[in-house]
Amino acid sequence: QVPPGRCWLYDPAFSAPEVTALARLRLQLLPENEEGKHGLEGSATLFYMVHCGKALYNNLLWRNWSAGALSRTVIIGNSFRGMEERLLSRILERDYSYIAKILKGTEEVALPAHPRYLDTFNDTSVHWFPLSKLKELSPEVWECVEEPTYQECDDLEIIRKDRTDGHSPTAAE
Repeated sequence: QVPPGRCWLYDPAFSAPEVTALARLRLQLLPENEEGKHGLEGSATLFYMVHCGKALYNNLLWRNWSAGALSRTVIIGNSFRGMEERLLSRILERDYSYIAKILKGTEEVALPAHPRYLDTFNDTSVHWFPLSKLKELSPEVWECVEEPTYQECDDLEIIRKDRTDGHSPTAAE
């Protein structure tokens, strides 16, 4: 069991009552909108990211872009294979290049759909990155570590951190 103090949460849409309730549960809230760019701090980490935008997954991969870090990462979230199937390859590679590059280094198992809620969690998978698969990727995969900017992305599905003052928007704004 993971102690509550080791569980970090963030959603830019958390309301004040939600923040209060989470604090009472002794869960840790990230102090700012990291846009998914959360780094591992040495130990294995589970990211629960159901129904998140592709940019959040891409940013998380970018921030932890090494075989060592990714091999200690598990993501429960939207299917990477589903993203690959639904997006044109040129869009996936241009806008979500870290997802595109890691596909061959990913193990993914779909969670079973709930018979009553077929359209709700129908695309949820568990992803992990075995070190043996990561080591098989070409050295070129690991060379480009440019931070994603999404300049040409038409459907960015995340709430961005305000770039001018570092302030993150809240649900009330």
